[in-house]
Formats: sequence, structure tokens, C-alpha cells
Amino acid sequence: MPSSFGYLIWFLASLLELCVVVCALSRRSFRRYLFLNLYMLLSLVISILRYQVLIRCGLRSTEYKYFYFYSDAVLTIFLYLALITLYLYVFDEMKVEKYLRLVAVLLLVGTALFSYGVVQQSSSVQQSSSRMLTGFFFELSQNLYFVGLVLTYVLWGAILKLRETRTQLIQLVLSLGIYFSAFAATFALGNMFPNLQTLGYVLPVFGCLLPLAWAYAFFRLSPDDRMAPARLAVVQR
Repeated sequence: MPSSFGYLIWFLASLLELCVVVCALSRRSFRRYLFLNLYMLLSLVISILRYQVLIRCGLRSTEYKYFYFYSDAVLTIFLYLALITLYLYVFDEMKVEKYLRLVAVLLLVGTALFSYGVVQQSSSVQQSSSRMLTGFFFELSQNLYFVGLVLTYVLWGAILKLRETRTQLIQLVLSLGIYFSAFAATFALGNMFPNLQTLGYVLPVFGCLLPLAWAYAFFRLSPDDRMAPARLAVVQR
């Protein structure tokens, strides 16, 4: 079973996810950022379901392991879709929504095919289909985090280039960039040092950062708030 600290972080993350949805509803931003809020709502539901599976089957059970990796892949896909909707908001005046969606679908399919190829190449002949499927979802989640990391920094570059000044939107993008960076770095460390035990405590803490930042964005910032363009980047002269 997780330690008391683990349960505390788990409860705190779930509470923050609920706060994001409540703040978005109260500030009438739920529909504006629909996929972001659906991701938080889904994450809260999955967190409750994971707890139920954990209590019933145990932390080291096959059922909990499978449910964890499958649900994590679903959450990662929803987070990827939430990131794409931020692209649509930044480029809304350019009327390129159709092309952005096409590129997003191609990237998702390409990442899935690449992940399947990696798992198939590294799997043994005797490996069961359920183990291969678990490995595929784990690989897909990792690769989507790295894709999300790159896309977030590309989006941030576009924000600077286009002189985007909507404070709430900027806050959402920056927090997503920090979140993707933290998880991508953690995955990289996990691959280099498989026996590093501290990562089991670091990941849940990182999981609290995104809902905390989004709750702040919805509660303290209005969609109409604007930031001075000079604060986004300092131009060298």
C-alpha cells in the first residue's frame, strides 16, 4: 500500500482537480476550455476508480497494474487534445483550425505507431498479448509526454511571435509546459536509473502542479485580462 505521504498527495491532487472544475464553472470558463476541464474531470474520476481497485486488489496486483497503465494512457491522450485546443485559441484569427486538427491527428497516429513498433521489437515471442498491450500503453504515454513537451514550447514560441496578451491563456500554456517538462525529465531519469526509488515520490508531487496552476488561472484571471506585450519577452537592441 502507498505510504501516508502518498495518500496525502493523492488526496491533494484529487482536491485540486475538483477545484479546477469548480473554478472554471464559477467563472464561466468551462465551455471556453472544454477539453482542459474534461481532462481534469476525467482525472478526478480515474483517481477515485484507481483507489477502489487499489483497496480491492492491492498495489502489486495485476488488476491495479493494468488499470493504472490503461487509464494513464487515456489521460495522456486527453491532455494532448487539451493542448491542441490551446493551439486553436492562439491561432483562432488565422482560420487554420482544419489544418491544426489534421496535424494533431497525424501526430497522434504517428506516435501510436512508433510506440507499437518499439514494443513489438523489444518483446519476446512468449510474451502474452496483455503484457504487450500494457507495454504499448506505457510507451505511448511516455512518447506523448515528449511530443506534448515539444508542442508546448512551439506554442510558446508562437505566443511570443504573435504577441499574444491574454493572461489566462498564457498561464495555461506556461503551466502545461512546466508540467510536460517535469514528467518528460522524470521519464528520462527513470529509463536511465530504473532503480531510483525517489521517482515514486516525485511524480505524485508533480501531478499536483498542473491542477494548482489551472485553478489559479481560472479563479484569479479573467479571459479578458491582458498582459503588456513587453512582459512576454525582452527584445535586445
